[in-house]
Amino acid sequence: MRGRALGWGIVLLCVGAGRAAAQGDCFPPSDSHEAQLFGHFSVPLAFTQSGPPEAMRPGSFSIGLEATFLPHANRTMSTPTICRPGKGPEHTNLLPGMLRPRLAVGLPAGFSAEVAWIPPIRISGVRANLVGLALSRMMPLGSAYTLGLRAEATLGEIRAPITCDTPALNDPNSECFDGTRSDDSYHPNILGLEATLGRRVANGRVGLYAGVGYNRLMPRFRVNFTNQFGDTDRRRVEVDLDRLALSAGAGWKLSPGMELAGELYAMPADVVTGRVVIRRLLGRAP
Repeated sequence: MRGRALGWGIVLLCVGAGRAAAQGDCFPPSDSHEAQLFGHFSVPLAFTQSGPPEAMRPGSFSIGLEATFLPHANRTMSTPTICRPGKGPEHTNLLPGMLRPRLAVGLPAGFSAEVAWIPPIRISGVRANLVGLALSRMMPLGSAYTLGLRAEATLGEIRAPITCDTPALNDPNSECFDGTRSDDSYHPNILGLEATLGRRVANGRVGLYAGVGYNRLMPRFRVNFTNQFGDTDRRRVEVDLDRLALSAGAGWKLSPGMELAGELYAMPADVVTGRVVIRRLLGRAP
């Protein structure tokens, strides 16, 4: 009896140790699929200039709407290599694009402040509550060029069934089988510095620009999945990355107070995305 009790004790200890290991937080290296996936989706989420650099008069403000393409992540990148080895691809390609309202305010000495917000409205299983913040300074270089310097951040949370979506719950070969759909959270935590050089052509109606920047990515991901046995996985996945960023685009003045801009934005280590922004100047200082 004592031997049998000892045997069961060893089995329970091993099961408990295995479960604890499975629940352990994960810090993958920068060359892992997990890190590559974080970098991939940081590109469309970065809160960039998205238009020709142009000084705003103090007290003026504008509103805009940005539409950004969300590049598709392939199955290889979406398949974990470090944190969940052996698991199939994560459910990452949830939406084809995103809309982000923007508000800018002109400040003295060529400065301007900008804020953007994606409200927490759930679409196709995704609920984003993201804020973009930026402080810029525009400096004329002669009569033709403008240099823009910008510090920016993207903060907040995205919640979605990334690790275990509905098809995975119905797949007997998946570790998600017969569990509850996950409601995982992703915090992009993007800090960036950006410099753009722009020039007005066509009698000032068209602005061309190109930019270079540096982004510090500190993504934080947390699983929230309960399996068929009632065990809840709450492990964290964290990685810090440094990225070079490049941008180029153009803006067209549709009317004295309206501009349409298009931009290509890339982190060369990851992917390229495209944005379109329409802005309306609503007020000026007296």
